[in-house]
Amino acid sequence: MGVGGCLALPWRCLVVLCLRLLFLVPAGVPVRSGDATFPKAMDNVTVRQGESATLSWCSVDNRVTRVAWLNRSSILYAGNDKWCLDPRVVLLANTKTQYSIQIQDVDVYDEGPYTCSVQTDNHPKTSRVHLIVQVSPKITEISSDISINEGGNVSLTCIATGRPDPTITWRHISPKAVGFISEDEYLEITGITREQSGEYECSASNDVSAPVVQRVKVTVNYPPYISDAKSTGVPVGQKGILLCEASAVPSADFQWYKDDKRLAEGQKGLKVENKAFFSRLTFFNVSEQDYGNYTCVASNQLGNTNASMILYGE
Repeated sequence: MGVGGCLALPWRCLVVLCLRLLFLVPAGVPVRSGDATFPKAMDNVTVRQGESATLSWCSVDNRVTRVAWLNRSSILYAGNDKWCLDPRVVLLANTKTQYSIQIQDVDVYDEGPYTCSVQTDNHPKTSRVHLIVQVSPKITEISSDISINEGGNVSLTCIATGRPDPTITWRHISPKAVGFISEDEYLEITGITREQSGEYECSASNDVSAPVVQRVKVTVNYPPYISDAKSTGVPVGQKGILLCEASAVPSADFQWYKDDKRLAEGQKGLKVENKAFFSRLTFFNVSEQDYGNYTCVASNQLGNTNASMILYGE
């Protein structure tokens, strides 16, 4: 639609009407564009969305009797008279040397050709300029956070708009990640591993403004893996600790056994302390009966594992 609220007419009819009504050109007199005596207009005017566009390349002299600015389908100004109802369009200058207008708060619909027409010695001349509107990038669609079992396939999507079209890049936010992992709207991960869990950042950039970024959290579920379970030597009468560390997503549940007997929480002389990634079995006053083989079992809905350790005397 372009600059709105203006007298709209088909372009071919508009040119004839503009030149004949505004400049009183007799029928049969041709319209000449790019005359050597008329300064050549700048090809493009580039502004960002929301800024003001100044069209000031319409130079005039003492021979000019009538002037007008038009867009592709309407008359904006004829001399000092405003033909356009759009309040964003204002006349900046109408002097003996310059005839310029300004379009404020420019939007993408204002993009297109604009024409300055002047009347000199009964010969109309025109000069055209093309308004280009740039738009900052905006992410309009991005995948939700996802939870998936290890070995599964992941597809992430990031859609962005802007003018010119923004470049999309994906980056894994992890100390082990190196550089960008995708330069496309779609990120495909086949057979995902636990090391590939974490946040993935989508960045949309087109140099109009600072890149915009959003993140997607990818949680990789896997069964428990016991990473540390060591035997411990403790003298009788001293405090002893057996530690079982396990990595798992979701976090593991822990159970302790002595031989084949499960140890209950609050059992006299013992304390079982379970956290997200470890379980600690504490003996407050080790006796001869406490020595022996202990088994830590770590489990979640994906599986379980166990490790044995010995509490022995010193």
